[in-house]
Amino acid sequence: MVTLKDIARACGVSRSTVSKAMNGYGDVNRETAERIRQMAETMGYLPNLAARSLKTNRSYSLGIVFSDQLGSGLKHEYFTCVLNSFKEEAEAAGYSITFLSDCPGGRRMSYLEQCRYRSLEGVMVACADYEAEQILEMVKSGLPMVTIDYTFSECTGVLSDNVRGMHDLMHYVFRCGHREIAYIHGELTSVTRKRLASFYQCCEEFGVTPRPEWIIQSRYRDAESCRALTRQLLSGGTRPTCILYPDDCALVGGLNELQERGLRVPEEISIAGYDGSILASLLSPKLTTVRQDTDMIGRIAARKLIAAIEKPRTWLAEQIQVPGELVPGESVARLAPQTENETPIKKEEAT
Repeated sequence: MVTLKDIARACGVSRSTVSKAMNGYGDVNRETAERIRQMAETMGYLPNLAARSLKTNRSYSLGIVFSDQLGSGLKHEYFTCVLNSFKEEAEAAGYSITFLSDCPGGRRMSYLEQCRYRSLEGVMVACADYEAEQILEMVKSGLPMVTIDYTFSECTGVLSDNVRGMHDLMHYVFRCGHREIAYIHGELTSVTRKRLASFYQCCEEFGVTPRPEWIIQSRYRDAESCRALTRQLLSGGTRPTCILYPDDCALVGGLNELQERGLRVPEEISIAGYDGSILASLLSPKLTTVRQDTDMIGRIAARKLIAAIEKPRTWLAEQIQVPGELVPGESVARLAPQTENETPIKKEEAT
């Protein structure tokens, strides 16, 4: 195992200089400190976290709250990617992470009690009932926190820009000539409310009055529910030319219903999802969707949480919007212009 003494010998400096450089002390020349850190990496040095904790009286440990009410757990691609990038960024800064649960070891403990028991220095809440008593207890405690896709005035929130994402998707669908649009959305979370508001804003912008019976609530990642609701949409006298789904996974249920009825996508009916999951590129036709930047969301969350821990005097709560990206795909047809002034979207305009 590589030690500080080994690194000091390789760099021609004292062991105390190596220790100061590795722990970020400012009394080591910048070039020397960088040379020491590069040598440590080259030699495969791994810091003794227990020894560091004893010396600094810090745990260098972060907690994660992930309470998925839908039961998809870490199989949920969006959260898996966010948590993975958070983990990578935290570990690169010398922090370890642990998941908090409702009943660790079968004993009932609040999240805040667990944080204190484990000496956690901060918490990232990735998915939870944000109005739950034990979440609010953590927020009010002053413990450094960062939330994903939710905002509290007391802590930093990192959010996918759902307003812009839905705006870009709707503009694409409108520019393809669609006006009879149905929207099957998820549960009324803060994310859904932002997407819905953006949906209605775009309809107003284009002078379209959406049919109330075509705006239907489902559940995120619930393919069977979306299949049933797609069947409901198709049972009326007039069917939409385009159906928007809450996410790419839920869309599969709708796609299965359309295919069973012999409706070709996008020739006879268009569909679009949300998330930009791997699934979107594997479906045939390739799915039109909005790719969320999960990697950046997780990394920013880790950086902001660590900043709140290490620089409390300069820290301020922020609400950070991370933009996504429209992926045009092949599942939305370009309809003929409806008026003399309306022209169909060109392929290059979508990229």
